[in-house]
Amino acid sequence: MAKIVYYYDTETSEYRRVYRNPWMAILKVMGVIVLSFTLAVGMMAFYLSYFELPSEIMLKNNIKDLEFHLTKLNGQLALLNDAVHAVEQRDDDVYRTVLGVDPIDKAVRNGGIGGVDRYQEIHESNSKYADTYVELYSKVDRLRRKLYIESKSQDELFQLAEDKQKLNASIPAIQPISNKQLTALASGFGMRIHPIYNVLKMHTGIDFGAPTGTPVYATADGVVVQADTAIVGYGFLMVVDHGYGYHTRYAHLSKFKRKVGDRVKRGEQIALVGNTGASTAPHLHYEVLLRGTHINPVHYFFNDLNPDDYEKIVALASVQNKSLGN
Repeated sequence: MAKIVYYYDTETSEYRRVYRNPWMAILKVMGVIVLSFTLAVGMMAFYLSYFELPSEIMLKNNIKDLEFHLTKLNGQLALLNDAVHAVEQRDDDVYRTVLGVDPIDKAVRNGGIGGVDRYQEIHESNSKYADTYVELYSKVDRLRRKLYIESKSQDELFQLAEDKQKLNASIPAIQPISNKQLTALASGFGMRIHPIYNVLKMHTGIDFGAPTGTPVYATADGVVVQADTAIVGYGFLMVVDHGYGYHTRYAHLSKFKRKVGDRVKRGEQIALVGNTGASTAPHLHYEVLLRGTHINPVHYFFNDLNPDDYEKIVALASVQNKSLGN
């Protein structure tokens, strides 16, 4: 029930009833609402100017966390890139130098990643961190390319090292008999007096004087391709194919210790010294051929001689004397 309100009229000295205008009441209510809303907005603005909403706090924390991890990832990428660069330096300056091959062109190692629109989707995302993402992806892609190139290089180096090891093992680099005192060398490579015809004749190998039955050793890894007992002049003859164009011949033997088809290792006994064929005394006639051309064997005795002994045996081999056989 609505409350009735009276007021005192001083002119008539009577109490009169107050009749309220409904519009005035509405205006008052609206005024209260407007005032309340204004106060609420003001208080909200005041609150927001000094305090953050939980969602804003969470968002800012997420952004800080993202920036922290981006910085950390960039640092780790820099460390990885330095490590890859160090491997590349060893690859070019050590491994390839040792193996005698040219280093990889820097333009190949530092080449970019193709595709002008490679990161277009990131750019079009309009993200605040688009440029940061693109830079990070670019670093990852460059590092991935460097690792790919280096992996291929390592495969190549492994193959080169394996080939180099096989090549080194195939070079006739030791003396064919035990000759530590350097007294067994009887005649060198070159023009020598033939022991039977007494004329100056090309001596295509070197002679080691040794008693019959002295062990003869393979001077490099290879395969026995010939072991004949009826070779004119050479007598019992063994030939070993070492690959890479190298062959060695062992003549005037008394006995074979290996047969045709056998694989032999450097330093492995393959025969015995003899006096067969055109020979004037027990000795080993030893030859080295490179792609069918006779080479002075003494220049290959670098695996079992020190520099002084090597110079001494070269000097002994240079003396023009009479050979002991063909």
